[in-house]
Amino acid sequence: MKNDLTNKLFLITGGSKGIGKAIVEKFYESGAKVAFTYNSNQESAEEIISTLGNDTSRVKCYKLDVKNYNEIEQLIPQIEEDMGEIYGLVNNAGITKDGAFFRMQPEDWSDVIDTNLNGVFNMTKAFGNKVIRRGEGKIINISSVSGLKGSQGQANYASSKAAIISLTKTLAREFASFGVQVNAVAPGFIATEMVDAMPEPAKKKINSMVPMKRMGESEEVAEAVEFLASPSSNYITGHTLVIDGGLTA
Repeated sequence: MKNDLTNKLFLITGGSKGIGKAIVEKFYESGAKVAFTYNSNQESAEEIISTLGNDTSRVKCYKLDVKNYNEIEQLIPQIEEDMGEIYGLVNNAGITKDGAFFRMQPEDWSDVIDTNLNGVFNMTKAFGNKVIRRGEGKIINISSVSGLKGSQGQANYASSKAAIISLTKTLAREFASFGVQVNAVAPGFIATEMVDAMPEPAKKKINSMVPMKRMGESEEVAEAVEFLASPSSNYITGHTLVIDGGLTA
C-alpha cells in the first residue's frame, strides 16, 4: 500500500517551523489537505502557504494556543467549515524550558507540561469526540527520545514526552474498537533551526554520540509520520516509532 493521503484532511499543531513545518509540507506533497496551527509565528506560517502555492483550498493556517481547550473547541468546527471533515490529527506543538532540576522554577515546569502534555490531551479530546463517531481516523503524537531515556537538564520536557508515550498506548487501546489508530514518533537529535544555531563544537559532540554519526533531518521524521497517517499503517496502533540514528539502541 502506498502512503497516499489524497483528499484526507489532517490537523497539525505547531506547523510553522521545524519538524511541524516538514510534516505540513510532506502531507501536502502526498495529496492531503492540511490545516496547521501556530501560536505566535504568523509570518512563518503564511510563508509556508505561499511556498506551497497559496492553494488555500488545500492548506490553511490558524492561530491557536493548545493549552486553551475552549479555543480548540471553537477552532475544529471552523476548520471543518473551511476545509471539510478532519480525518487525522498530528500533535506536534511543544516547547522547551531547559535547566537543572534544582534551578527549575515552578512556572518552567508548568509551562512545558501544560503545552506539551495537556496540549495533547486538549487536542485529542476535542478531535476524538468527533472521530470515534465516524469510525476511522489517525492520531500521531510527537514524543522524543528524551521520553525514553531521560535527558539531563530536561526534567520537565522529558517527563512530558514520556507521558505522551504512555498516553499513546492507552488511547490506542481505547480507540481501537472505533477504527482509530493512535501512534507516536520519538525523534532524536534533528537538525532544526534551533540546532542550526548551536556552536559547531556542540554539533560535533552530538554527532559523536549518535551511532550513525549525524543528526536526522526534519524530512526524515515527516516521512515516518506520513507512514503512520497512511493506510499502510492500518494494523499498527499503540506503537512509538523511534527515529534517532541508533542513539537509544
